[in-house]
Amino acid sequence: MCVESDGCEIEGCSSSDEVHTLSGSMSPGLKSNPDLHPCKPGQKFRAALLRCRSPAAAAGILSFGNVLNYMDRYTVAGVLLDIQRHFKVSDSGAGLLQTVFICSFMVAAPIFGYLGDRFNRKIILSCGIFFWSAVTLSSSFISKEYYWLFVLSRGLVGIGESSYSSISPTIIGDLFTNNSRTMMLSVFYLAIPLGSGLGYIIGSSAKDAAGDWHWALRVSPVLGMTAGTLILFFVPEPKRGHADQQGRRIKHRTSWLCDMKALAKNRSYVFSSLASAAVSFATGGFGMWIPQYLFRAQVVQKTAEACTKDVCSSKDSLIFGGITCVTGLLGVLIGAATTRLCRQKTERADPLVCAVSMLGSAIFICLIFVVAKKSIVGAYVCIFIGETLLFLNWAITADILMYVVIPTRRATAVAFQGFTSHLLGDAGSPYLIGLISDALQESYATSVLWQFLSLGYALMLCPFVIVLGGMFFLATALFFLDDRDKAEKQLAALTRPPSSVKVS
Repeated sequence: MCVESDGCEIEGCSSSDEVHTLSGSMSPGLKSNPDLHPCKPGQKFRAALLRCRSPAAAAGILSFGNVLNYMDRYTVAGVLLDIQRHFKVSDSGAGLLQTVFICSFMVAAPIFGYLGDRFNRKIILSCGIFFWSAVTLSSSFISKEYYWLFVLSRGLVGIGESSYSSISPTIIGDLFTNNSRTMMLSVFYLAIPLGSGLGYIIGSSAKDAAGDWHWALRVSPVLGMTAGTLILFFVPEPKRGHADQQGRRIKHRTSWLCDMKALAKNRSYVFSSLASAAVSFATGGFGMWIPQYLFRAQVVQKTAEACTKDVCSSKDSLIFGGITCVTGLLGVLIGAATTRLCRQKTERADPLVCAVSMLGSAIFICLIFVVAKKSIVGAYVCIFIGETLLFLNWAITADILMYVVIPTRRATAVAFQGFTSHLLGDAGSPYLIGLISDALQESYATSVLWQFLSLGYALMLCPFVIVLGGMFFLATALFFLDDRDKAEKQLAALTRPPSSVKVS
């Protein structure tokens, strides 16, 4: 027998001696009480909704929303040739789209981190999804005379998507713990490469089906509004730190200024955030420019013609999107399995796996620029292996944060990690690569070969930054155990009466 919060008896609940709470934990079954009264129809409907709010269902819905977040982000990259032609902009002008998006994303992230640690998280998530969906849909009707307005719309979309990326992992962190949390975060962060790949695929397919690239921006908004509705009804709002406390309750919380000072002193958090910035730099630059680079390679090889039509070829975007989806799946699964296996050997497994995968990825990404001029298939093989190794660390990095940061600071920590990774990473990499490419093309503007080579030289920044990221993960491994133990002690202190608490 289950009891609603207003003291009414809910029919049709589990007859076992235990019932699931909203957070997914188990509580003793409640016996019938003569003081309880039957639920009213509206209360029964609410009770039915509560029974659907299992932790697994919540994680699935949040992961679906994350897929849409990244799908919308890379739809523009999937039709970038058409956008350049339609608005008549250069490489640097096209790169500005992603840079403005990321800049607004990272500026908004700390604000949403603060709100996510203090207010109802699922309401913030839903509002963010509805906002970016509406802006994306509206941007598909902007005429070619107003490129600045199109750029502005991407900035507004970044604000909406920032709320989701900053807050949603913390809900999963409060629903699960240990290996279960690693697995669920792996599923959640699988959405990054999966959504990115689908952005290319769906954007290109919608454009080809409609014969107009604007339709690429009209698919994800509909799905986004669906995800926002599902979050409102079926995702619970668990107590912060519930899974970590194992039934204990946090007696008090620290101030925002105290949180920021603690995060700045958390060496594992700082170094893993810098490593995350290196990953963002590479994925941001690659995601924006690799389809363009491969198309130019085929023009040099004379297996394709330069785009002179109203609708440009989408083949490279489709192939790259498909590779990104597959490598994302493999990378996250291999990363989770490898980390679980290596934890049996060393407690520093999480950052060490990330470091090795980053350094290995740099080798294969360098090879892309060696083989692309002569073999597109060889370039795709190198992309496949390089991306798989690069995607190994997405979920592991988030899990590192969950271990070394106490629950009441996690939304702030996720937000500022996002801020740092974007500020030092993909906020500038698409525009910087486009700018270098434009500068190198100035001497031989009409040379097809030089257009290809100049973009390749600019993209060579990525493997060097990836190596730097691997070094940061090695630094994280040095301090990981100390910071994890410190976080556990701080959480224990927060569950004691306020008079005995001193947390820094």
